[in-house]
Amino acid sequence: MKTHSANFCPLRRKTLRATGALALGAVLAATASTTSWAQPAAPSAKVMRLIVPYAPGGPIDVTARLLADSVKATLGTVIIENRPGAGGNIGVDAIAKAAPDGLTIGIAAVATHAINPWLYSKMPYDAASDFAAITQMVRVPNVLVMNADTARRLNINHLADLIKYAKANPARLNYASGGNGSAGHLAGELFKSRAGIFALHIPYNGGNPAQLALLSGQVDFNFDNLATASSNIKAGKLKALAVTTAQRSAFLPDVPAVAETLKGFEIDTWWGLVAPAATPRDVVAKLNQAFVAALKAPENKVRFSTLMAEPVASSPEQFEAFMKSERAKYEKVVKASGARVD
Repeated sequence: MKTHSANFCPLRRKTLRATGALALGAVLAATASTTSWAQPAAPSAKVMRLIVPYAPGGPIDVTARLLADSVKATLGTVIIENRPGAGGNIGVDAIAKAAPDGLTIGIAAVATHAINPWLYSKMPYDAASDFAAITQMVRVPNVLVMNADTARRLNINHLADLIKYAKANPARLNYASGGNGSAGHLAGELFKSRAGIFALHIPYNGGNPAQLALLSGQVDFNFDNLATASSNIKAGKLKALAVTTAQRSAFLPDVPAVAETLKGFEIDTWWGLVAPAATPRDVVAKLNQAFVAALKAPENKVRFSTLMAEPVASSPEQFEAFMKSERAKYEKVVKASGARVD
């Protein structure tokens, strides 16, 4: 396998982890211990499959199970089927090739439908044409964090200070991510491009090792998932400089958005629901109505907030347009990063 990096770092031969997966599985695995939260169907009822292209216990899996439970009154039993592997490509390919009868749907994530098409040299499905969008489910902010001691030593209190320091000290800063092509890596590349700075990218084998490297002072800053970083931000070990969503996050209202300094900057983790492309439009409309109602349910908003995830209910047309725009954005970012999986 040949790999390249815009930061001149060697890439390891490995299957990249899904960027949409957050590091909360250990906390939430207990809530995902059953195959599905939906009640058993009547003998004559047809059972719907919801394919999650990631392992059980993570936030994507947990939110899928929450919704499966919420729609059982209108759609009947929804069984969660986990099919992890190849950065989510294996499970998503199963969705694409399922019968378009409304009985198989699944998760589309930022990795599977925006990043992987440009990251992998060979894709088993076409993210643009093999799916019928149902609705976006959630979005989760990422946050630019520094080691608190490093920030104090370098007198960096705001995002503008970091940019100023990087310009005055070329090649002095570095940042970590959970791997080449990960959300943290691509957020860092977009930030460097927009800010006109250089920082050496150091890829780690997952988000947890990358965060440990930041906490120990081995690296200067990370673009981490807000849910993962929040406890260390509150403890004063990490200094949050900016969130990567277009606006400030309700979960961290005192921290500005990167876009307040670098206009137009927006990058976050998201996922939603799709069906095979040939699924009838009236069936898609019925699925949309049921899942949008579940996303808007007050109890689910509270549950999602424990993941620092904001529910995003949308029409099929809105979600399709959103995924298209995300693919266009990440095409440029992935190609600029040089990350590639052959």
